[in-house]
Amino acid sequence: MTIFLIIIHVLVSIALIMIVLLQTGKGSDMGAAFGGGSSQTLFGSTGASTFLSKGTTVVAIVFMLTSLGLAYRSSHRTGTASVVTETPAPIESSAQPAPGTTPTPAAGGSDSQPAKQSE
Repeated sequence: MTIFLIIIHVLVSIALIMIVLLQTGKGSDMGAAFGGGSSQTLFGSTGASTFLSKGTTVVAIVFMLTSLGLAYRSSHRTGTASVVTETPAPIESSAQPAPGTTPTPAAGGSDSQPAKQSE
């Protein structure tokens, strides 16, 4: 089901891009609003909705529905195990000195003897 939704989503995305790029811009009607005289409205006449504008609406609705479907499917996954839950936690062990040796103090620790400086 997820593969089917992904295929539909990709096809609808491509269709939406193509439909939007094929439409003419609304900015060409703005010239009539500022001194053109042919239009009495503020932003020009909108006219009847074309096939492309109706197609854009339909494809946008399908795009949103497939997006919601894919989001729902990915958040409610069942049966698939995570890689994190399959990996056991690493066992932490403290570093013990070898028997018969004395532990060395950490760098920056308080030493009883000052360090010798070579000249």
